[in-house]
Amino acid sequence: MLSYVARRCLYMIPTLFGISVVAFAIIQLPPGDFLTTLVARMENQGERMDQAQMAALRERYGLGDPIYQQYLKWIGNILFHGDFGQSFEYSKTVSSLVMDRLPMTILLAVTTLLAGWIIAFPIGLYSAVRQYSAGDYLATTIGFLGLAIPNFMIALVLMYLGYSVFGMSVGGLFSPEFEDAAWNLGKFLDLLGHLWVPIVVLGTAGTAGLIRILRANLLDELRKPYVVAARARGMSERRLVRKYPLRVALNPFVSTVGWVLPGLVSGEVIVSQVLSLPTTGPLLLGALRSQDMYLASSIILIVSVLTVIGTLLSDILLAWLDPRVRLGQR
Repeated sequence: MLSYVARRCLYMIPTLFGISVVAFAIIQLPPGDFLTTLVARMENQGERMDQAQMAALRERYGLGDPIYQQYLKWIGNILFHGDFGQSFEYSKTVSSLVMDRLPMTILLAVTTLLAGWIIAFPIGLYSAVRQYSAGDYLATTIGFLGLAIPNFMIALVLMYLGYSVFGMSVGGLFSPEFEDAAWNLGKFLDLLGHLWVPIVVLGTAGTAGLIRILRANLLDELRKPYVVAARARGMSERRLVRKYPLRVALNPFVSTVGWVLPGLVSGEVIVSQVLSLPTTGPLLLGALRSQDMYLASSIILIVSVLTVIGTLLSDILLAWLDPRVRLGQR
């Protein structure tokens, strides 16, 4: 197991290098740069920036250097100094901006993932062992609705119900009186009171997908000859399902961590705009619109690293659950 984990960690090094190159190159693809966007914005407001000032800013941020030199400077500062650069838009360090938003993003993603698992596991199991029952049809209908309805529409509906029916403040993760308050029990309880809305919104499609995956895989296992033979020997249905088919059917269920986690982080961009959440989504959207290269590329890199970490955790869980995975890699 340790050698398997070590190999997976070694694979991460070239993967993260490639991700960093792509993340930095993507923000460079649109024509112009942040200064071009800034000049256009100032001209729309009736202001002008002289060429000397523009040349000084270009020299300060190294925007006149070749792209490979800009990349080497950026990645070198990250690796050796932990410096992600300066945000042009906010005139603050990227590290401070991201650290203000990243904890809430991770909290939201992890709680949504755990809630999705807790809900999807019993429902998917019930739908498989009680195929074509009323509960199975109900779970299937709800699952298809969850996959079909856009997250932002669910967010708007929940915001309306929260305000009109329950009288709660809509949007954000805190009530106005706790927004800038220090952490205490009241603020924590207020966070829990607001957190369920984005969890439901973000987790609906993922939970519905997990239910369908577990149901389909468990039904496939229940029809295999070894299950029929175990039934013929008189093994009880509950013990049979728990000991053999369920364990095999969980493999795809566990392996989805690799794509569910980044999907939650990236999928919260629109939802965060609708719900006014203090996460990295709106920050990334604003950075891309203003071509704030260091901020945008750093957020893309961090989200990609979370994707790689999620895939690693998925592989470790899968290898722990199914010894054939780690034995097959030797």
